[in-house]
Amino acid sequence: MAIPVMTAAYRIYHALHRLRIVRAALVLVWTSLFCASLSAQNQPAPISEEDVPIAVLVDITSGQVLFSRDADRRFVPASITKTMTIYHAFELIEEGTLSPSQMMTMPDETWREWNGEGSTMWINAGDQVSVDDLLTGIANISANDGAIMLAQGHSGTVANWVAEMNGRARDLRMTNSHFGTPNGWPDEGFTFTTANDLVILAEAMVTRHPEKFGRYIGLPGFRYNGIEQPNHDPMIGRLDGADGIKTGYTNEAGFGYLGTAKRDGQRLVLVVAGVGRNAVRARSARALMEWGFTAFERKRLLGPGKSVGSARVQGGSLRAVDLVTDRAIFVNVPRGQAESTRVSIEYDGPLRAPFNAGDEVATLVIDVPNMESARVPLLAADAVSEAGLFTRIFNGIAGWFS
Repeated sequence: MAIPVMTAAYRIYHALHRLRIVRAALVLVWTSLFCASLSAQNQPAPISEEDVPIAVLVDITSGQVLFSRDADRRFVPASITKTMTIYHAFELIEEGTLSPSQMMTMPDETWREWNGEGSTMWINAGDQVSVDDLLTGIANISANDGAIMLAQGHSGTVANWVAEMNGRARDLRMTNSHFGTPNGWPDEGFTFTTANDLVILAEAMVTRHPEKFGRYIGLPGFRYNGIEQPNHDPMIGRLDGADGIKTGYTNEAGFGYLGTAKRDGQRLVLVVAGVGRNAVRARSARALMEWGFTAFERKRLLGPGKSVGSARVQGGSLRAVDLVTDRAIFVNVPRGQAESTRVSIEYDGPLRAPFNAGDEVATLVIDVPNMESARVPLLAADAVSEAGLFTRIFNGIAGWFS
C-alpha cells in the first residue's frame, strides 16, 4: 500500500519547483504509527562519557542511530585499520584480482622489520602463505606481519596498497578517514577515522560480502606455524548473536572496538574508542550492544519491493515514477515512549531522465522524537527513458493542468 501524501506538502513541493529550489521533500506523516508498551521503562544507554568518550550504535537494518557520542570526532584507530585492509581484500577477490588460494612469500626485509612486532602470525622469512591464511590471521589475531605481507604481495609496495585503501574509503564516502598503513601501526596521527565512518565500513563489509564476512570474521582464534592464538574480541562467545569485527589498541589511541551482532534479522554495529582500560572496553561494548537489542520496540513498516510513493520526472517517457524499497523497512522506538513517527521522501527533483529500474533516486527519512533520523534508499520502480518530441509536448501541456 502506498503512503498517502499530505495535500499541503504536495502544494509546497510545487511551490518549491516553481521557484527552482532543487531539494524537495514530500512529507508523509503516520500519526500514532504505533505505541510502545507503556509498562516498559526507557533505560538510558549504560555507558558513561568518562569511561567511553567516543561511541556509536547503529541498526544498519533500519538505518537508525540508537546511540551517538562524538561520533564525528577523529581518532587513531590502531588495529581497527585492518578492517579496511580486509575489506579491500574482499573487494579484490570479488573483482577477480586476488584469490584466497594464491600463495605469497615473506620477503627477508619484511620479516626483519615485522618479526615479533606487536600482534603477529610468526611468519618466517621465505615462508609461503596463502591469502586465505593471511586474511584469517589479520582478522582474528590482528597479524601485523600478515597485513604487510598481503599488501606487498598484491600491490608491490605498502604505499600502493595504502593508496588503494584510501580509494576504497573515498568510494564509501568515509569523508573523515585516512589510512597510512595496512595494519594501524603508529604513524604520528597520519591514520585517523571516526566512529561514523567505521559504521559505514562495517555495513559495506557485511552487506557487500556476507559470505566472506562469515568465513573470515569472528573466529575464536587461529593456529599458524604450530602456534595457537585466541581472538581477543570482547563480544564473540560472550554475547548472543555477536560475530565480531576488530579491536584496536596503542598507547596513543587507547582501546577501541568495531563490532556487530545479529538477532532475529536485526543487525547492530557499534564503535567504542578512546577507552582507558581493556576491561572497560569489553564491558561497555557488551552492555551497549545488549541495550540496543532490548531497549527499543522494533516494528516492520514495509516489505521489500513495496511502493512508498512517487517522484516527478523531467524530460522522461513518464511524468512520474513509483519509489520502492530494496529491503524490509523497520523502525525502532524507545520502550515506554508513545509517540508518532514521521516519514518523508527526499529527492533532488524533478528527477532527470534517463534512469534505470533499481537506480537509487530518493531517500526515505524516518524521524522518531529524540532520535537521529534514519535514512533508507528508495529505488525507481521502472526504467524511464528520455522523452521523444511528441511526449515532451504532451507532458508540457499536461503539466499546465496538474
